[in-house]
Amino acid sequence: MYYSEELVEEVRTRNDIVDVVGQYVRLTKRGSTYFGLCPFHNEKTPSFSVTPAKQMYYCFGCHAGGNVITFIMEYENYTFPEALKYLADRAGIALPQREATEEERREADLRSRLLAINKEAGRYFYYQMRQDREQKAYRYLTERGLSDDTIRRFGLGFSTPYENDLYLYLKKKGYGDSLLKETGLVKIGERGSYDKFWNRVMFPIMDVNSRIIGFGGRVMGEGEPKYLNSPETKVFDKGRNLYGLNIARTAKEPYILICEGYMDTISLHQAGFANAAACLGTAMTSGQANLLKRYTSEIILTYDSDGAGVKAALRAIPILKEVGMTVKVLNLKPYKDPDEFIKALGADAFRQRIAEAAGSFLFEIGQLYGQYDMKDPESKTKFHRAVAAKLCGFSSELERSNYLEAVCEAYRIPFASMRQLVGEEALRTGISAAQRPALRPAREKKREKEDGIHTSQKLLLTWLIEAPQLYPKIAGLLSPEDFTEELYRRVAKLVWEQLQNGLVNPAAIVNHFINDAEEYKEVASLFNTKLRGDMTKEEKEKAFSETVLRVKRYSLDAAGRQAADVAALQEILKQQAALKDLHISFN
Repeated sequence: MYYSEELVEEVRTRNDIVDVVGQYVRLTKRGSTYFGLCPFHNEKTPSFSVTPAKQMYYCFGCHAGGNVITFIMEYENYTFPEALKYLADRAGIALPQREATEEERREADLRSRLLAINKEAGRYFYYQMRQDREQKAYRYLTERGLSDDTIRRFGLGFSTPYENDLYLYLKKKGYGDSLLKETGLVKIGERGSYDKFWNRVMFPIMDVNSRIIGFGGRVMGEGEPKYLNSPETKVFDKGRNLYGLNIARTAKEPYILICEGYMDTISLHQAGFANAAACLGTAMTSGQANLLKRYTSEIILTYDSDGAGVKAALRAIPILKEVGMTVKVLNLKPYKDPDEFIKALGADAFRQRIAEAAGSFLFEIGQLYGQYDMKDPESKTKFHRAVAAKLCGFSSELERSNYLEAVCEAYRIPFASMRQLVGEEALRTGISAAQRPALRPAREKKREKEDGIHTSQKLLLTWLIEAPQLYPKIAGLLSPEDFTEELYRRVAKLVWEQLQNGLVNPAAIVNHFINDAEEYKEVASLFNTKLRGDMTKEEKEKAFSETVLRVKRYSLDAAGRQAADVAALQEILKQQAALKDLHISFN
């Protein structure tokens, strides 16, 4: 559904950000800004700010930021249309409704009905578990150490030993065979209709909005497979969901624990680790990694300590790192899984293991070490070369050097020898960073210069938003085209338009980037760059003048490199010379 900018802006302006955020976060006013504990990461000292004048929020800790719409999107995990509707309803604004196509109506209706049937099935399984005459399922769960509160919280249930109990129950509720077949809960054929799950402890699988999208079942007694999941349906894609993430995403921890199965996840939650989740009977997928990235930047793998668990961790590490996650691996030995560990040593010992979790690179090196005979010189040399090859995988020289030092210390390898081996491996594989060391300082210097100009451009945008009276001072000197970063240039054009119209509204600017999550976060940060508040008037004038000078000078340098002819280059040189004595007075 398309909504006009005017309508989006009306919804935003009718929902004061302090009022909305205040429903979720306890805010304390300091001067003209409100502060509170960030709802998007765990912190003890408030770094989350809400500025009424800007109608924006920003966390100086995790850098989450935006306007009232993006806050609802982030906090409630809503899409843009869902967040807009929530705020429109709150403000009493009726959103226009587009007539859905017949296909869209059918699709939406099918998904809605499948979710309703899953919810009904969840209730049925829970009831059966409580009514089970032999108490097999309930006894199994309590013997595993689960409390009634935990069983209720996760909606755990039981599918009876009879082959079509659920089918008959759902038929009585008025659901037809063709729809029931779509749920994956029953099998309907010429020989009759049968339940997919029978004689199993049932684990409802929920999406991040706590809607039941499928089920997992553990067989009672003998039987194969031991664990069985729902098939893929219109509402269930096991490669794009994780068990327990609906709860884990709201936990106030900077990381999420990923374990192997339902019981490990539930046991961790019961022990106080509400930030645990599990893959759904499959290896980690890129879809799951991208979903996790929405809620955290750090993953701690708590897979079983056996060979299968180690292999699963080694497969998951590159998938998680590919989406930019920091990955650590928990050492559970001498116990097999988190449930067993906590029952033996307790939650405090588990927290200590979390604190000691190895970085993914050192974990991988540790697994390599076990594959070689360190008493055999040839095998030992092969291990060293394998380590050197992995060290070459770091694009950052600093990161590579740090890990080189750590590996040499851990495995008693002479530092100079390993550094030489890394160089040889880099030359062999054609890694440019090691092949051309003389170029490294120049590249680093260029990168630092680019980072510096980005900071200056962000500072300038913050200056102009917070002190729009400075705009006339630079209007004839700078234009949006002087912002060399493409995203900053687009933002600058919107800022200039507002300044020319005499109405500065940064929260409205963020609306232009709402369809791209990465862009809107970056745009929000542009208006929240820290400015020193303890400067004198003279110091402010100097700082502002230097910021303008850096932005303009870099812009002219870039233009000079692309000058089409001598006349254009001479004009650029003339402008550069005029910058020599630049000083902007606030008077």
